[in-house]
Amino acid sequence: MDTRQAIHSDHARTLDTAGLRREFLVEEVFRPDALTMTYSHIDRIVVGGIMPVTAPVELPASLGKSYGVAYFLERREMGLINIGGPGWAELDGARYEIGSEEALYIGLGAREVRFGSDDPARPAKFYYNSAPAHRQFPTRRVTLAEAASVTLGDARTANRRTIHKFFVPDVLPTCQLSMGMTKLAEGSLWNTMPCHTHERRMEVYLYFNLASDAAVFHLMGQPQETRHIVVHNEQAVISPSWSIHSGVGTTNYTFIWGMVGENQTFDDMDHVAVADMR
Repeated sequence: MDTRQAIHSDHARTLDTAGLRREFLVEEVFRPDALTMTYSHIDRIVVGGIMPVTAPVELPASLGKSYGVAYFLERREMGLINIGGPGWAELDGARYEIGSEEALYIGLGAREVRFGSDDPARPAKFYYNSAPAHRQFPTRRVTLAEAASVTLGDARTANRRTIHKFFVPDVLPTCQLSMGMTKLAEGSLWNTMPCHTHERRMEVYLYFNLASDAAVFHLMGQPQETRHIVVHNEQAVISPSWSIHSGVGTTNYTFIWGMVGENQTFDDMDHVAVADMR
């Protein structure tokens, strides 16, 4: 498990490229036949990937010790979105089939959890976020058709995109976790511009559907102290509540966003005009 400390905005502005990448970038999310895990002290979110290829991958019982509990989801909820081939999750004996671009919400209390792929030649890639939880809500699969979807932006400003909200109050109840997937249209490069912060929630982005020679320049920092991190395919960026989170790619791409914090009001944002950015 990779543990990341919370970083003050005054500290962040002093970091060089290597420092920014060390604190905020998750470079390896998926590893064949393995579970990766990054634990951020920012709102205690946990992010990572599960990629079963030749055998199922389990959440080991030893994880509980790292979190001071008997098992990982004793006091946590978890959400995941599959960006690979078809796969499945087995939770205390109950099996859930999860296709490509489908999601699964796992409520607090699931003890024995394992994941598998239908075809080793096209393995599932389960990207997950986990947050502390105080109440149990039902585990549920959410398909792309069941997500709350909206198309925004304009080709003239290169930000035409469709936002698929998988875990929001309009779709299903969770304690605090919100997750969704945003797809940029062909020819569009910008996400979340004009940008915003939201003091009530932190956020993590996973960028994917990028060719090996493509990248996203992810903007972060306070609105008048912006920095950037170059992000490649299937890498994630941790965004504190004080930071903007926007990006421009060398081509169009897809990203998964996950938020935890004080509320689940999607539109609770502090917008920043482009003219005010520095």
